[in-house]
Amino acid sequence: MNLKESGEMYLETILVLSQRNGNVRSIDIAGEMNFSKPSVSRAMGKLREGGYINMNSDGMITLTDSGRAVAEKIYERHNVLSTLLMQLGIDQEIATEDACRIEHVISDVSFDAIKTHVKEKYNV
Repeated sequence: MNLKESGEMYLETILVLSQRNGNVRSIDIAGEMNFSKPSVSRAMGKLREGGYINMNSDGMITLTDSGRAVAEKIYERHNVLSTLLMQLGIDQEIATEDACRIEHVISDVSFDAIKTHVKEKYNV
């Protein structure tokens, strides 16, 4: 399964919710992303079919190794890009929104260069 931006966003949300709450259910994802429960259920079915998540009989969602790898990559991009934009003087809300868009389209080469710069310049 080739993930699109929406799939990456779902995986990132699952990662964040699991770090925050431990357990993650579809209703938690719907609330966090402000999406309808049916939309989340459809997406979870696609992610499960793609091998990115597991769901037990109680409806608890966990990331597979491949799902975790994607989620961690996107989450790292989000954090580094948000930090850079805020260091440039951009308001946190705008920086976060822009980072959310950029994180899905930036190449690995460009991101790695930005990440190195942010670590060296801002000790992050």
